[in-house]
Amino acid sequence: MNRIASPALTPVGTGQRITRLRLWHVPLTSHTAYYMADGKTCDTVETVIIAVDTDAGLTGWGEVCPIPHYLPAYARGVAPALQELAPVILGGAPVGAEALMARADAILPGHVYAKSALDIALWDITGQAAGLPIHALMGGRRQESLPLYHSITCVDPDKMARIAHEAKANGITQFQAKLGALGDWQTDIERLVKVREAVGPGPLVYGDWNCGATTLDAIRVGRGVAHLDIMLEQPCATLEDCARVQSATGLPMKLDELAHDTASLLKGHRLGIMDAVALKLSKFGGLSPSRRARDLCLHLGAKMCIECTWGSDIVTAAALHLGAATPPNLVLNVCDLSGYVSPRLAPDAPTRDHGRIAPPDGPGLGITIDEGSLGTPDLILD
Repeated sequence: MNRIASPALTPVGTGQRITRLRLWHVPLTSHTAYYMADGKTCDTVETVIIAVDTDAGLTGWGEVCPIPHYLPAYARGVAPALQELAPVILGGAPVGAEALMARADAILPGHVYAKSALDIALWDITGQAAGLPIHALMGGRRQESLPLYHSITCVDPDKMARIAHEAKANGITQFQAKLGALGDWQTDIERLVKVREAVGPGPLVYGDWNCGATTLDAIRVGRGVAHLDIMLEQPCATLEDCARVQSATGLPMKLDELAHDTASLLKGHRLGIMDAVALKLSKFGGLSPSRRARDLCLHLGAKMCIECTWGSDIVTAAALHLGAATPPNLVLNVCDLSGYVSPRLAPDAPTRDHGRIAPPDGPGLGITIDEGSLGTPDLILD
């Protein structure tokens, strides 16, 4: 364990102050290994948990879980970033996340994935201090529960169809089929056809390459399923190539990895490839910037999947609060990330219920972290 003392900081403003920050690295193991295009895999992935303690006895919890080789994010980069931010964090006012995060941005530009966990923890404290769930602070609860999608690993087409059929039997009506893991476009067509057949007409089915396809392969797959009700997700590594695929196939498209700030959202909309978009908290830097992105998507009319890259109960709860405060007509779906992995971090965290999931009702994040299961912190800043 590393213990680092920060320089003295003159408190700004009034009210409680941050006195300590703790950090843990926790391995999360997927119930099923997730195979994606371009060699990306989710099996056992390290998540980063932080606790922000205040002199009023409140603790805010945050989490970020980068997938290796997926986005410009690195689990072991979170601790050094927070050490750099220690002069701002310690002694800072935790209530009102955006004010403290603005000061953090001034000291350490970028590194939004590392700041994401801190921003979530500050929202947790703000909600606890107000005695309100986070969704109440973001405009109020717009729906009781939110629709889930089920992500299907890129394996044999018949097995993917069985997974889809079982998920539908449990109430799921939206299905993301991973594509491209073997680089065989013809098998990708078979995957989409069999998943579509397994769930029947009506449910949403979309094929996701996670940026790993060439325009040629994605166009061939898209044209091969153009007679079906299918959406494509993030086939290529640039917005321009995704636009070529959309133009050549005529299929609706969802953006994910390439949608990470205001400029990318506006460009995706301008290119006509943002029928839907994944707002992942760690891509934007936490709840504060994700809420701003949500508001822009409301203006643009894009349906949103509100979630994060990967993780457990903390980041799942945070995304559910933002989703619950979003107009239902533009919420495509959310994801119970914590339902795909073990261990669970909060025994009272939400779970899926017949294809839907409800945000917690308690103050802040509204979940109780089993701190004993985390063990000794890997880093303490005080």
